[in-house]
Amino acid sequence: MHPLFHYFTPEFHQEDLPSLWQELCDHYTADEKLMVAELQQLVPDTPGAANLAATWLTTLREQPTSKFDLHSLLSQFSLNSDEGLALMSMAEALLRIPDAETAYALVEDKLDSADWEQALGSSESTLFNTSIWGIAMGQRLVSQDSSPSGLYASVRRRLGRPALLQAMKLIMRSLGENFVFAENIQDACDKRCDYDPELSQFSFDMLGEAAVSGQDAEHYFNAYLNAIETVGLQNSTADTTISIKLSALHPRFENLKNRRVFQELTDRLLQLIVAARAVDVGITLDAEEADRLELSLNLFKELLRTDLVIGWGKLGLAVQAYGKRALPTLAWLEHLGRELDTPIPVRLVKGAYWDAEIKQAQQLGLEDYPVYTLKASTDIAYLVCARFLLSEQCHSLVPEFATHNALTAAQLLEIPSNKPIQFQRLHGMGDGLYQQICREQRLPCRIYAPVGDHRELLPYLVRRLLENGANSSFVFKANNRSIPINSLLKSPIERLKQTSALRNPRIPLPGDIYANTRRNAESFNYGSSKALLALRNELDRFEQKTWHATPLISGERHQGTESTAIYCPHDIEKQIGILDTATPDQIKQAFTDAYRSWPEWRDSPVSERAGVLTRYANLLEENRVELIQLCMHEAGKTLRDAIDEIREAIDFCHYYAAQAVSQLNSRELISVTGESNELQLKGRGVFLCISPWNFPLAIFTGQIAAALVTGNTVLAKPSSKTSLIAYRATELWLEAGLPASALQLLPYSGAELSDLLLKDYRLAGVVFTGSSATASDLFATLAQRLGAPLPVMIAETGGLNAMIADSTALPEQIVKDVVRSAFASAGQRCSALRVLYLQEEIADAVTEKLIGATQELKLGNPHRFDVDVGPIIDQPAMDELHQHIELARSQGRLLYELPVGTEHDPGYFVPPTILRLHTMDELAGETFGPILHIVRFPAERLMQVVEEINRSGYGLTLGIHSRNSQTIHHIVDIAQVGNIYVNRDQIGAVVGSQPFGGMNLSGTGPKAGGPHYLQRFVQEKTITQNSTACGGNRQLLMDADGD
Repeated sequence: MHPLFHYFTPEFHQEDLPSLWQELCDHYTADEKLMVAELQQLVPDTPGAANLAATWLTTLREQPTSKFDLHSLLSQFSLNSDEGLALMSMAEALLRIPDAETAYALVEDKLDSADWEQALGSSESTLFNTSIWGIAMGQRLVSQDSSPSGLYASVRRRLGRPALLQAMKLIMRSLGENFVFAENIQDACDKRCDYDPELSQFSFDMLGEAAVSGQDAEHYFNAYLNAIETVGLQNSTADTTISIKLSALHPRFENLKNRRVFQELTDRLLQLIVAARAVDVGITLDAEEADRLELSLNLFKELLRTDLVIGWGKLGLAVQAYGKRALPTLAWLEHLGRELDTPIPVRLVKGAYWDAEIKQAQQLGLEDYPVYTLKASTDIAYLVCARFLLSEQCHSLVPEFATHNALTAAQLLEIPSNKPIQFQRLHGMGDGLYQQICREQRLPCRIYAPVGDHRELLPYLVRRLLENGANSSFVFKANNRSIPINSLLKSPIERLKQTSALRNPRIPLPGDIYANTRRNAESFNYGSSKALLALRNELDRFEQKTWHATPLISGERHQGTESTAIYCPHDIEKQIGILDTATPDQIKQAFTDAYRSWPEWRDSPVSERAGVLTRYANLLEENRVELIQLCMHEAGKTLRDAIDEIREAIDFCHYYAAQAVSQLNSRELISVTGESNELQLKGRGVFLCISPWNFPLAIFTGQIAAALVTGNTVLAKPSSKTSLIAYRATELWLEAGLPASALQLLPYSGAELSDLLLKDYRLAGVVFTGSSATASDLFATLAQRLGAPLPVMIAETGGLNAMIADSTALPEQIVKDVVRSAFASAGQRCSALRVLYLQEEIADAVTEKLIGATQELKLGNPHRFDVDVGPIIDQPAMDELHQHIELARSQGRLLYELPVGTEHDPGYFVPPTILRLHTMDELAGETFGPILHIVRFPAERLMQVVEEINRSGYGLTLGIHSRNSQTIHHIVDIAQVGNIYVNRDQIGAVVGSQPFGGMNLSGTGPKAGGPHYLQRFVQEKTITQNSTACGGNRQLLMDADGD
């Protein structure tokens, strides 16, 4: 990569578009320290900016405040405070709740969570204090106090619920006025007339959630089209533009779907551009998350190259300075504009998704973050980007600066440039500041004005505010008179020096977030087209490869009784390998070898055993591409599922290795003087590890890793459906330095062969993942052993998993989480969602959205990166699922079934399907595939729903979607479920963070990937020695002498 100063040199003009694109891609997760160090050297000198900004702020604070708006709210309440969070949480949810009872329950929940009376009289705003007084009175009305005054309040509560609820909604609407410019585009155009056209211009945005269905995308398209046409009729002098969110126009706006996105979205955008050009209304494409940047820029390039756009100069886009690719993006855009001789308006913003970017980078284990981790670094990057935009060598880009920071605005004015400057601000923020700037500088300010229904827009905007840490933002501190003005005007360079770091020391790199527990294995950067192309090329090298799995006994391959051809579940004519199954004699030999080698392995140092796990994890990383191919071909896993599978296996190894080192070494225990006590933890013996086909690498690895690191030897029995993966993994275990006799691979099927192992007196333990019925059979067989100790049995079994969503939940979030929970991995996860409970008041709307989102899924060959749902594992499983669907169809309970075509004929495919139930009791057990059942419930039956789930006997995973913390706590307390997920999907448990395992019929515990798991694999031995047996207590005598 070129150093950043390269973009300010004459050599920059000699670059071509492809090389600049490569530079842009290479900066995705570039080293933050190196980048910030470079940026510091490029910050423009603005010596008078602080004094100018101080003048503005002094004048701003002298203005009287009379409104109850966001400024007064967040000047009084930090979003870290109970009051701030409660009020914003209420604003996020209250207006969209359709039923009064649930709405009142939310009000009660939020009012009880804060102390409102302490804020009375703390503001000079009469309206602010009146509003807070109303909230404080509301808190008294919902108080559960049993004192006389509390009883009086209780009476008032019963009499005043409707009035209280209406008052809270009015307060929320008052807050909404700060966010939402107008509820429809005509009102927005009319309201625009209240502003001075020479100083205020507008960019209207029909903001809202990203589309989750084709119907959503069509709705937003029509809204944008209507906005363009309406604005165009009245736009003769106002120069109003329209901001467009690309993810609102396509339900699958993501890099893995780039081919489909280009085909469908390009035409849709061109229709909008045709309409916009006809009435000369400019269009700006909004910035979105980092993993959508490359897709957005490529789409923008295609649009700009059309005859319709070349030379127009009114198709622009937003660039987020907090992203490490911001400056390279501007450089690429500059060359693109020059190449096409077309001006490109660029709205430079600081960034809107910071929290989400940090979280996603950690979830994916990326090498670094795509954004800066210090706000000072973002401010520095903003100024450097501004310097580039205002420089003489930047001819094609038309700069538009969106900021609410007085210091930043003053610094922009001091950057030497002959270019005109346009400022931009969000409606409701920075009004007083820009009134001064625009009058003094005679510069226009474009107001970014959200337009839409309060019920839809307010929740969206509040979440953006909460996610982006707006309480630390300059605009809210600027209005807080308790904060000295000088403290707000430190330059970002000065603030960065105060931190003594070039990156945030409180935010570790994504790979280091688990500190001493384990290393966070890297997933994959799906937003990088370069990475995807490289992976495709690497996978193609294994396309024709075949594998041959046999029993591996003490490191030696053994020919089995019979050879079986292995075919892809998505293409039953494509052979990918051969499986030889173990003979009875081979099983006996493997057991003998494992038993004989156990003492030596048991007595080896814990650090040595842990080292084998670490080396094996490294080999999984090194052989990741081959393992991805195997997971796709043999297990039918999609790209994401295959990568997650390998990552989980790696995480198990690092976690159990660290746990073993910290837990398993001998330790001295407290004792009386003259005596020593030592506790030793030793492996139990030979463990039989029986792993399933649905996680053929992760669970296979996790079971074996736990048994080995605790000093046991292992007989590994993988599923015959995925033995090729198990065989390759076993080869890697041996390559990692594991003694050959410590791990025996025994692919076989049949109860008779299982009995050879289960009835052997030498068996110390069984680790099993599979069905509850098979687990019961194993327990019964083990119990029949006479004259042998009962071995340890660790069983993780299935679940009839539910999700409960009340009417406070956000429908779009419910839908996204349900689709992933129910249909990822073709529903072939023990944790997958089977039954969705929807509160009646939102059931119709959510079901409609859910069906729309399911229609967008792609069913097919998992080797294709754009496929969402792969095949079922085999014919019997497929037939059973089809029978379940056909029964529901005959009973009129089928709500939706994704169409299948002739392209699915070669494989075992079951389409994502949604069925209707009256109660979970109608299900006899698991439906292990992509089938979701929906049950509606009235709000007053919520606790009965939980009891119904408990009554099923299963207890593996449960999802809860609610904004009411009391509701969440009640469900959590009552539900007999091992893993509960709140306001997110309910699959993909993370090792060490979400230990996995169920209750009742769903498993024995302890939880895999948790702090207590290894304890089940060891025996405890205590050694007590009387150190004074031969006379004298040396230590006591030394203590007495003070030595």
